[in-house]
Amino acid sequence: MKRNVLIFGLVLGTILCVHMIYMVNLCYNNPDFKTNDVVGYTAMIVVLSLIFFGTRNYRNKELNGVISFGNAFKTGALIALAGATMYVAVWFFYYYLFVPDYLDKYIPHVLKSAAEKSPAELAAKTREMQSFKEMYQNPLFVVLITYVEVLPLGLIVALISALVLQRRNKAELAK
Repeated sequence: MKRNVLIFGLVLGTILCVHMIYMVNLCYNNPDFKTNDVVGYTAMIVVLSLIFFGTRNYRNKELNGVISFGNAFKTGALIALAGATMYVAVWFFYYYLFVPDYLDKYIPHVLKSAAEKSPAELAAKTREMQSFKEMYQNPLFVVLITYVEVLPLGLIVALISALVLQRRNKAELAK
């Protein structure tokens, strides 16, 4: 299982990191950049489908097509954790070494979309972003919030994958 988790986790992490660096650079260098959360999360779910394929690969190649729900979930969760850890590590170093002023570029994007709504919503979003910027000065918060970006969705995909991929041994079913 370790080899399978490592391979699929590294592939997942690499794709997540490439996507993250691309999006950060797009936002960082393009003041008119607009985000679309639906497209972003859809792309992330597609990438996280590697959890399903990693779990299926483990079941079919190492366990002869038989896997319990718990073992399938554990495999998927470990793949998600490996990919998320790589994502967090790359973002941590990328942020502090290459784009330490990223929030100065990102916050105006957020406020621009909030400005299209009511003045009260803009004021609330401005306060929220200022608070976020203050919290982002703590490296532990940077790590935690970066994990929260991808890990919960990865665990949901691992759970669904485990439900779909679980298979009992035919001898057990005959009893």
